[in-house]
Amino acid sequence: MAPFHSLEVLFAACELGVFDLLAEAPEPLGSAAVAARLGASARGTQLLLDACVSLKLLEAETRGGQALYENTELASTYLARSSPKSQHHMLLYLGRTTYLCWGHLAQAVREGKNQYLKAFGVPSEELFTAIYRSEGERLQFMRGLQAVWSVHGRRVMAAFDLSPFPVVCDLGGCAGALAKECVSLYPACHVTIFDIPEVVRTARKHFLFGEEEPISFREGDFFRDPLPEADLYILARVLHDWADDKCAQLLARIGHVCKPGGGVLVIESLLDADGRGPLTTQLYSLNMLTQTEGQERTPAQYCALLASAGFPDVQCKRTGGPYDAILARK
Repeated sequence: MAPFHSLEVLFAACELGVFDLLAEAPEPLGSAAVAARLGASARGTQLLLDACVSLKLLEAETRGGQALYENTELASTYLARSSPKSQHHMLLYLGRTTYLCWGHLAQAVREGKNQYLKAFGVPSEELFTAIYRSEGERLQFMRGLQAVWSVHGRRVMAAFDLSPFPVVCDLGGCAGALAKECVSLYPACHVTIFDIPEVVRTARKHFLFGEEEPISFREGDFFRDPLPEADLYILARVLHDWADDKCAQLLARIGHVCKPGGGVLVIESLLDADGRGPLTTQLYSLNMLTQTEGQERTPAQYCALLASAGFPDVQCKRTGGPYDAILARK
């Protein structure tokens, strides 16, 4: 039971702004000062701060009989919004959306499908729009993805030499975090971010993204609309959202427009060959069960999907982080 309670402590502290307050404070603060500045109860704040100390998220030092609190290095790096590696927005999304679906994990296992209907009253057949139930949640998710790639983006984009692919299309590229990593590593390339209109509009509105060479946006649904021409197509955290038949459909569409010598870069968390690890990837796969139609897959499963779509030359590379890279050439 303790791990679940620990997550609730983390989510609550992020939502209340505990780590932001302590990051901005010129010196450690007592619980009464934290409570006053957050507009929270004195007793609840004291309990939450001490729980954060036990979780190694905060440090406490007693001076003059009073406990004073400050962020640990981990909290300063990953939880305070002012940090360039902050995961604050992703944690808020996890706490407000993902965690609620996990409360129905047993039912998801029984039914073999996501639990949006029970968690939020959204039918599973409306999954594509369910992920973004409001503009606010869409923005939260997009900021969360930016946060994830601020930590892991460079590693996955550098897993293979992509210099032979000067024209790149990031399908479902959201607000462009991976596109920026791509042009940073390969200044000669141009990246088109292809995503649904609502996402593109949100990116333009909230992410201060100047649409200048070498990055541009294009609106569309990659299951229905014509795909931009490119030498390389990026699918980052896309295929794990969908069942095999939908993955095969999308990859076939890419295979149809991709020229000989072109490729697909798939970025996902790879399961071991037997599917029994790594634990993080197994938990990601259960998350896909509760939230989407998809799952995480083994290298062999991705190779089979890609080969069927006309990409027989497949290389899989583990990066040492939670996300791995697969480069398939036509």
